[in-house]
Amino acid sequence: MASIHKSITINRPAEQVWDAMRDIGALHTRLVVGFVTDTRLDGNVREVSFANGMKAKETIIDVDDERRRVVWSAAGGALTHHNASAQVIPAGQSCEVRWIADLLPNELASNIEVMIEQGLAAMKTTLEAS
Repeated sequence: MASIHKSITINRPAEQVWDAMRDIGALHTRLVVGFVTDTRLDGNVREVSFANGMKAKETIIDVDDERRRVVWSAAGGALTHHNASAQVIPAGQSCEVRWIADLLPNELASNIEVMIEQGLAAMKTTLEAS
């Protein structure tokens, strides 16, 4: 199983970043503007439309306010397994966002890694501009 670990520093307080991240239906307006173009919620299922034309159906597993961590899984397409988490870790007046994804088949890891890097860059741009 491929396991991708990425992180980025965001020059905003952890509380502000977490407030946007925990708003799981507003990825396209509050967290990763430009990377995600639309988000729709149906219970704990989130349908995400990406700027590259890809769509994903994600099941939200947990939104943990104490740990500032969101966990989700995705199904369909070429992926036979996908689970991921994003966590906000305070670092003074800034914070670190850690994004971890585990997936199968392994051959998709490089494509997913590029998307995670793009997502983190969009997150930094979105949140530091607000």
